Amino acid sequence: MVVSSSYSQPKPAGGFELWSWVFMRLSGLLLLVLALGHMALMHLIHNVDEISYAFVANRYAGWTWRLYDGTMLVLALVHGLNGARILIDDYVHAAPWRRIALGALYVIGGGLLVLGLGVVVFFAPVPSS
Repeated sequence: MVVSSSYSQPKPAGGFELWSWVFMRLSGLLLLVLALGHMALMHLIHNVDEISYAFVANRYAGWTWRLYDGTMLVLALVHGLNGARILIDDYVHAAPWRRIALGALYVIGGGLLVLGLGVVVFFAPVPSS
């Protein structure tokens, strides 16, 4: 590992861990922008009284907001799963338990990703009667 000059935490020297480290920094910055945009739209531009099923259905009529929300969902989930993976590697020392914990993390994370993206991609508003 190479020690970064900006702080004392070691930066990975290469391979998967280096790309994981870079992803965490870039996704964190992008998530900050996306989350602040989401907060501004949902809490500053529109108030809570305006947000309803019809509001979401109107917003999801085009692909722009679906892409925005899907990007935020994927980045947040993968960012969180990567952080949890690092915690498991740091604190679960027995190899069988680490494999079990990582397997459970990937299964749960994959399920949440499929479920969330399914809602974003296949959302079809139900006409009110």
